[in-house]
Amino acid sequence: MAGGNWTGISDFILMSFSSLPTEIQSLLFLVFLVIYLVTLMGNSLIILVTLAEPMLHSPMYFFLRNLSFLEIGFNLVAVPKMLGTLLSQDKTISFLGCATQMYFFFFFGVAECFLLATMAYDRYVAICSPLHYPVLMNQRTCTKLAVASWFPGFPVATVQTTWLFSFPFCATNKVNHFFCDSPPVLRLVCADTALFEIYAIVGTILVVMIPCLLILCSYLRIAAAILKIPSARGKRKAFSTCSSHLLVVSLFYVSSSLTYFRPKSNNSPESKKLLSLSYTVVTPMLNPIIYSLRNNEVKIALSRTFYRILGLKKHIP
Repeated sequence: MAGGNWTGISDFILMSFSSLPTEIQSLLFLVFLVIYLVTLMGNSLIILVTLAEPMLHSPMYFFLRNLSFLEIGFNLVAVPKMLGTLLSQDKTISFLGCATQMYFFFFFGVAECFLLATMAYDRYVAICSPLHYPVLMNQRTCTKLAVASWFPGFPVATVQTTWLFSFPFCATNKVNHFFCDSPPVLRLVCADTALFEIYAIVGTILVVMIPCLLILCSYLRIAAAILKIPSARGKRKAFSTCSSHLLVVSLFYVSSSLTYFRPKSNNSPESKKLLSLSYTVVTPMLNPIIYSLRNNEVKIALSRTFYRILGLKKHIP
């Protein structure tokens, strides 16, 4: 990062929801605090249960555990600082703090895109090649797929964050957002950013579209395989193993696409904040709920865990 920036701007001011009345900000603080705690507890519980229960030691739950790790990290990047800006009059974030926040936001976001594609591939193998599933999705293969899902976040986050924060910041230091996202920070740059913007657009399209196409191809093959199943009960059972993942994918891609692919004329800062809340705050909370409510194995494992913690004995099939 260019050393000159450190003397030009030493910190940024996150405007967050400062345009709202104090009473509304206090209410938002309470709402987001509850959501934040539910998110941390829900995803932590998914991680603990999938580790503790032998019945959940399968590739599907291995990847679900990775998703919960990502959701916790994604939440920790933006929400604590947002809660601080809602509760305190001090809305500043250091130059390095802003760059760090943006770096990990990109890292976790990119990793989640590819992990969702990996989870779709896992469902494809489970439904389309059930007899070969244990061999194709062995522990070594699952570990490699998980590493391959996490890895793209490093180069994308490193290049985009380093490049953006190497620009001179000589305008206002007020970031009109509740965290250091690329578009609002880019507006503070007083240099030609045309090349960076082209890179950012192309990079975002590739990061979103490549996993999205992989997911689409997987589910087209899955749909074809399900249609060949003769019994209605068999079809329902096969589809139920994919329904949770499909819902999570829809929530993630719809909210992120509406945020980053809307025309600028229709993308006011306030609407951008609201849409950003959907995938930074709401979606990480919903994912463990979706997998818990729509998956009998997870529900049974959660029940066993609760009874074990309470020291009670109950027969759960």
